[in-house]
Amino acid sequence: MRLDKYIAANTPRSRAEVSKLVRQGAITVNGARAIKASQHFDERGDTVMLLGETVKALGETYLMLHKPAGYICANSDAEHPTVIDLLIARDSKKFAHPLPIEHLQIVGRLDIDTTGLVLMTTNGDWNHTITAPNKKCLKGYSVETAEPIDESLAVKFLEGIQLNNEKHLTKPAVLRVLGNTRCELDISEGKYHQVKRMFAACNNRVTSLHRYRIGPITLDTHLEEGDFRLLTPSEIALNAS
Repeated sequence: MRLDKYIAANTPRSRAEVSKLVRQGAITVNGARAIKASQHFDERGDTVMLLGETVKALGETYLMLHKPAGYICANSDAEHPTVIDLLIARDSKKFAHPLPIEHLQIVGRLDIDTTGLVLMTTNGDWNHTITAPNKKCLKGYSVETAEPIDESLAVKFLEGIQLNNEKHLTKPAVLRVLGNTRCELDISEGKYHQVKRMFAACNNRVTSLHRYRIGPITLDTHLEEGDFRLLTPSEIALNAS
C-alpha cells in the first residue's frame, strides 16, 4: 500500500501533510526514514512510525446517520451543506479515533428534503452489496401525501408504475396504507426521485418523505436528526453478503 494513503486513512493527517512530514524525516518504515510519500510498503509485515509512534490500521468504518432536511448526500458541495459536514461538526471527541472523512462512501443517497437513514462506510465491497441493482436491497420509507391514498394503489405499486421518461415499469413495490394520507413503502430500486415520481404518476404529491430502513438495518430511534453512530458488528454482518 502507498504510505500516504495508509497514514491518511488511519490518522487525522491528510496526504499533503504526510508529504510534508516525509520531507521533514518524521516518518519511518521499519526504522528507516521514508523516502517519499508515494512509496509502497507491506501492511502485514512492515512497521510505519509517525513522529515516533506506530501507525496502526484502524480497520473499516461503518456509520449510520439520521439525515435532516436541507442537507445533500455528497462529500462536498459549493452550494448546500452535506452529510459529511454533519460528521465534521459533531465528530470532535465522539470516538476514540478521528473519522476517516476523506475515505467515506455514502451508501444510497437521499434528496435534499428527504430525511432519515443514511449509511456510510470506507468498505467499497460492503457498499456494493447494498447499492448494486442486482442485489435488490429493499429500502423502507414513511410517506405523507397531499391527497388521500386509495387502497387500490397498493396493487398498482406491486404491478409496477410507468414513470415519465423511463422505458420500463418500476420493480414491484410494497405499499402499506396507514392513514388517509400516510403510508409506508418498500422499494428495491433507487431511481432519481423515485418515490415522488411514483406518486406523481398516480396523481398525488409527496409532502414528506423519510427513510427508516435500508435492507435489514433500521434507523436507530435514539438518534436525533443530524446525529450519527457506528454500526454494531451484528448490523455490519447483516449486509455482509
